Amino acid sequence: MSNRTASRSKARAAARLAAIQALYQHEMEGTAIPSLLHEFHNHRLGATIEDAEYAEAEVDFFDDVVKGTHARLAEIDTIVAAKLAKGWSLTRLDKAMRAILRAGTYELLARPDVPVGTVITEYVDVAHAFFDKREAGFVNGLLDGIAKDVRS
Repeated sequence: MSNRTASRSKARAAARLAAIQALYQHEMEGTAIPSLLHEFHNHRLGATIEDAEYAEAEVDFFDDVVKGTHARLAEIDTIVAAKLAKGWSLTRLDKAMRAILRAGTYELLARPDVPVGTVITEYVDVAHAFFDKREAGFVNGLLDGIAKDVRS
C-alpha cells in the first residue's frame, strides 16, 4: 500500500468513526444534520480535544456518510431490520450499534466505489471502539448478509 493510499485509508477510517459519532448525536439530541456537519467540520475533524488528537478525516466522505445515511434512513432501517434475528427490532439495539449498522448499510447501498470487504472491516473496527468482540462479530455477520443482498 502506498503512503498516499494508506493516508487516504486512515482519513476514511477517521471519517467513518466521526460519522458514527455524528449519527449517534443526531439520534440522542435531535441535532439538525446541517448543524451537526458544521460542528464536526469546525470542532471535531482533525482537532485536538483534551490532548487527544483526532485524525484528519476525509471531510467529503464524512459528509456523504452522514447525509446519505440520514436521507435514506427508512430504506436502510428496513434492510437492517430484515436481517435481525426473530424477536429483535432496531429499537432493541444500542443507539451506537444502530448508527454503525446504518452507516455500514448506507455504504454498501450507495458507495459501489468502496469494496464490500473494506466496508465490513471498517465498521467492525468501529464496533471495536464501542463494544466487545461479540458485538463486533454481530456487525460483521449482519453487514455481510446485507452485502449479499445489495451488492450481488
